[in-house]
This record gives sequence, structure tokens and C-alpha cells, in this order.
Amino acid sequence: MMERLLILEDGSVYRGQGFGSDELKTGELVFNTSMTGYQEILTDNSYCGQIVMMTYPLIGNYGINRDDYESIEPAVFGFVTRDLCQSPNNWRSQETLDDFLKAHNIPGIYDVDTRAITRKLRNKGTMRAMLANPDTDIEAAVKQLQETDYLHDQVARVSSSKIFPIPNRGHKVVLMDFGAKLGIVRELSRRGCDLIVVPWDTDAQTILSYHPDGVMLSNGPGDPEDVPQAIETIRQLMGKTVIFGICLGHQLISLACGAKTYKLKFGHRGANHPVVDLETGKVDITSQNHGFAVDIDSLADTELELTHKALNDGSCEGVRHKELPVFSVQFHPEASAGPEDTAYLFDKFVAMMDKEGRHA
Repeated sequence: MMERLLILEDGSVYRGQGFGSDELKTGELVFNTSMTGYQEILTDNSYCGQIVMMTYPLIGNYGINRDDYESIEPAVFGFVTRDLCQSPNNWRSQETLDDFLKAHNIPGIYDVDTRAITRKLRNKGTMRAMLANPDTDIEAAVKQLQETDYLHDQVARVSSSKIFPIPNRGHKVVLMDFGAKLGIVRELSRRGCDLIVVPWDTDAQTILSYHPDGVMLSNGPGDPEDVPQAIETIRQLMGKTVIFGICLGHQLISLACGAKTYKLKFGHRGANHPVVDLETGKVDITSQNHGFAVDIDSLADTELELTHKALNDGSCEGVRHKELPVFSVQFHPEASAGPEDTAYLFDKFVAMMDKEGRHA
């Protein structure tokens, strides 16, 4: 292992040890509070353009296995941890975290003070950062970070490029892929849904030509306002089929109905976020990964009503349409990695398709 630097746009420099790829990148530094699930986190396409730091100190201890992928090609730009386990011990382990990152050209750094960095991000908000070699010109690197814009094409980078089926015998569901986690596919397939996966920019006419019983709007990376084409498509689909949105899909439904979104200071990323269902008063522990949220006040002028709220900061965690069979949540009911408290929402989606019958 060789020395490596983590440089932040505010001029902070953290010295640690490099692992993974030597292909160093610049991205938005974010933190995730999950204690396990690093394989699912690394393969979650919603992290495209971001360098992910784990707040839990020991990472890599159970290795990487064939079953826990959320995408086949990881899109994360870098990985930061306090301690790196280089000799994993688990019956499912097939390779080390270091080998996995090398194979997928993801650079990493360990032996840095992740608690101090997390505190900085909580106080100042997420920042642009880069992983760099120890001989890097710090002043020039900081200047470059301050002048670098955030990406705006992440969804196009991670979405599937062509339409393909995942056959089954139940309800026909079109899955709009904005960077979909495989957990969503697993949950829908488990309920017998006959899936057609379509790229993010597929138009409403094409989607409706498959006569779907429902449309699933997936999670994905970046600012929801970066994909106005998808917002318009969703607007055209409303009233013609059942729609269920998760994470980015939730934000896009809200924008399509006239609500507004905003960027959170440091986002919600972790597996233990409490969310209250406003209808039942029940609190679910949820898995989350998002940097943007729907403005609750902006729902007043729309046909949407608030269904779920975050207990930590009071932000919007779910909406439903007052008239149409359309609903969405900000958290991840497919949960990988995380608690399975909210998997029932997929049953709700199926029940709505049962009730509505064939629309399109």
C-alpha cells in the first residue's frame, strides 16, 4: 500500500493509505452511516459521481460475494474508510474489498480520521473532494476542486441503454431505469411481476405501447431537475396506469405534479433512518441514500399529499396523488442493505394494480 491524500475543496488535506485502483477521481464527498452493506453501497448507482465515506470504522471484514450486488458495474467515484480489513472471514466471501475496487477502477483511501471528516461535512455540508498522490500540488488541487462543477449527466451514465424484459407471469410492470437497484427487480420479481426495463429517456407513448398494469420509477443519482424529459414523461403517464416511485422516482413524481425539490445540507445516507407513516402513526426504520428532497411546503399547490415524514429532520419521505393511483417514497423499501420494515409497499403497488385493472 502507498500513501494517498484526500483533498477537500475547503483546503483540508487528510493523509492515509491508498487501496483499490490508482485511477484517481474527483467527486462529491458524502458519508454513509451503515454498519454493514458496503458491497450494496458500492454497487448502488445512486452514488455515481460521488466519493463515499463510511462512518463505521471497520470495513471489508466479510469480503465481497456474488449475491449482494445492486448493479453489475459500480458507478461510485471513490471509497473512504477508517480501517480496511485485508483478510476477510466469511463463508460467502469470494474476494477482498481491495481486489474488488481494483477490478472496477475505484480508488480508495483508509487510515484517515473519518469522524473528523464526517463532523466537517455535517457542519459545512457535502464538498467536492479528490483522491490524490502524496506529491500532488495541494494549492492547485484545491483551486481545481473549487472550479469543478458537479456532474449533471449521472442518470444517462448509469441507466440501461436499451429496452429488455425480465419475464414472469404476473402484472406487467414497466421499470423506468434511472439507475435502478437490483433489489427493486428482486422485490417485483418475487411478487410475480412481468418486467420490461426501459432507459431513463423512454417516452410515454413507447411505455404505454406495452400496455403495462403499472410503472415503477426507480432510484437514481443526481439532481432530479437534471432530467426534465423524464418529468414530462411521468406527467403524460399519470392517469393512464398505476405509478410507484422510489427515491429519485419519488422526486420526479413530485416535480411532475408541480412541487419543488431542494438540496439537503449533507443528505440522508444510511440504514437506520426513522420515518413515520402519517396515516397510521407507525414508525419504520428505513434505508436511505439521497442528497435532494421534496419541499413539503410546495405540496400545497399540487394534487399530492404528504404520507411519510423523516423523524430526524422533518423532511418529506412520501407522497400520494389525491385522485390518481400514484404514490412514492423517498426511502428504499427494497432495503439493500438495511431493514425490511417497508417491503410491504411493493404489496401495496401490486394491490393497486389488482384494483385498477388494465389501464393502458
